[in-house]
Amino acid sequence: MAASTASTAVAACANSSTCLNARIHPSTTSFTLPIKTPQKPLHITQSKNPISEIIATGKSSSDLDSDSIISFDGDDKPREECGVVGIYGDEEASRLCYLALHALQHRGQEGAGIVSVHDNVLHSVTGVGLVSEVFSESKLDKLPGDMAIGHVRYSTAGASMLKNVQPFVAGYRFGSVGVAHNGNLVNYQALREELEENGSIFNTSSDTEVVLHLIAISKARPFFLRIVEACEKLEGAYSMVFLTEDKLVAVRDPFGFRPLVMGQRSNGAVVFASETCALDLIEATYEREVYPGEVIVVDKDGVQSVCLMPHFEPKSCIFEHIYFALPNSVVFGRSVYESRRKFGEILATESPVDCDVVIAVPDSGVVAALGYAAKAGVAFQQGLIRSHYVGRTFIEPSQKIRDFGVKLKLSPVRAVLEGKRVVVVDDSIVRGTTSSKIVRLIKEAGAKEVHMRISSPPIIASCYYGVDTPSPGELISNRMSVEEIREFIGCDSLAFLPIDSLKGMLGGDSTSFCYACFSGKYPVLPTGKVKRVGDFLDDGLSGSMESIDGGWLSENRNKEEGVKSST
Repeated sequence: MAASTASTAVAACANSSTCLNARIHPSTTSFTLPIKTPQKPLHITQSKNPISEIIATGKSSSDLDSDSIISFDGDDKPREECGVVGIYGDEEASRLCYLALHALQHRGQEGAGIVSVHDNVLHSVTGVGLVSEVFSESKLDKLPGDMAIGHVRYSTAGASMLKNVQPFVAGYRFGSVGVAHNGNLVNYQALREELEENGSIFNTSSDTEVVLHLIAISKARPFFLRIVEACEKLEGAYSMVFLTEDKLVAVRDPFGFRPLVMGQRSNGAVVFASETCALDLIEATYEREVYPGEVIVVDKDGVQSVCLMPHFEPKSCIFEHIYFALPNSVVFGRSVYESRRKFGEILATESPVDCDVVIAVPDSGVVAALGYAAKAGVAFQQGLIRSHYVGRTFIEPSQKIRDFGVKLKLSPVRAVLEGKRVVVVDDSIVRGTTSSKIVRLIKEAGAKEVHMRISSPPIIASCYYGVDTPSPGELISNRMSVEEIREFIGCDSLAFLPIDSLKGMLGGDSTSFCYACFSGKYPVLPTGKVKRVGDFLDDGLSGSMESIDGGWLSENRNKEEGVKSST
């Protein structure tokens, strides 16, 4: 089986214009690791706020909630599920991993974890909260070694403390393996049921655990071919980093839905990360993307690249450029800053309006607003100030404050807005509730007119590839026309970025992006039932997956919604 899989991988690489079947030998000695006496590897786990401790408190949901406490998500936006990082060949791997996770904090704020390797033992520290809250000097001291992987996770408010926090570490008959995963598997349930029928026991409801089980039951040799064999059974989005006693492995799905880049530090250490901003912070030079369908293995012999399978046409997530990624990142080979600036320019050209000032909904709307203002020849000013010290919950006064959540985060500048015709640039409208509050906030500050410009097409469909989006029925653009949305949010005019103009800006690369949330046409159709990313079901607790129907979407429903959305 191993030989067959290997020949398939090599053949796929030979037929690919991007995936390479080459071994690169770093020139530095940092890649040469001492050969240790074989022994059965172990893994040691340190966990902050482990699920067992939370369950032991015996608190019910009613104990945690109160009329005086509100949950605050900040924005009515789609949420990126997570960010990953992997480092090989640096004596301070875990500390560099910690810094890289800081740079990726915008991709997930609810949990963080790092796994390192030292003396053939995998050490793990995970916890709930921000990276700075989970890790301390003493925690990082428990993560020795020159290899490490890390993960930051987003989850829905309210049940965040119960979420699975990666990286996961599992032992199997030949050793231990750690994995950090960004994405979502659309055939998760079918794979899990098949594995359970054959005797596999699951500790969580996370789709990432399926990958570990598939690796454990594979008979392929060497280890990275186990990963290849496992990934050949996966459908959906996955950018993953694996860690064993002597190897760091990076994998990206054949469609390349979620980003994953490769870089190198001056001492020869190899770094993988979800975005290039993580490379910048730890002074690693960006080398290239991990190609769709590629497996990269880093060990003492160097860097080896193998293809998972023959490529499909890439379908990279366009929302990385619209909202998720930081503006200083290069994602899918393109500058995020330049993409957003051009989105704003297109809006100014195709949806102009007489105005006195252009402002942004910070922070994600700023670059598009700069592009709009420059193209329109109107001054850009800071009309909304964002508070960067907002937590997830707040105690509200007994006398209710209207639009309390938005006012906590955004403060209007009356000197900029009063008596002005204002263009407000935002990246997206999801449910429309936050947009209506922002419009009201600006008008209460004295604006004469408020014109909303949205630097993305209308979102009409859910995402199943690693983004937490509401059901189609909750998406305002799926049930209202642009004029109806304008009336609902209360602005004087409203315009979205036309999808044809978006594709035109991308030029020849336009067919390499996924637009499912704008069209309802999915590159990979979900099979059976699909876990909604960020749903409270994914909490690591035991119980029937069928017991909470709201956490699953049936295949037929997906197809019906896709037809509805595309018409």
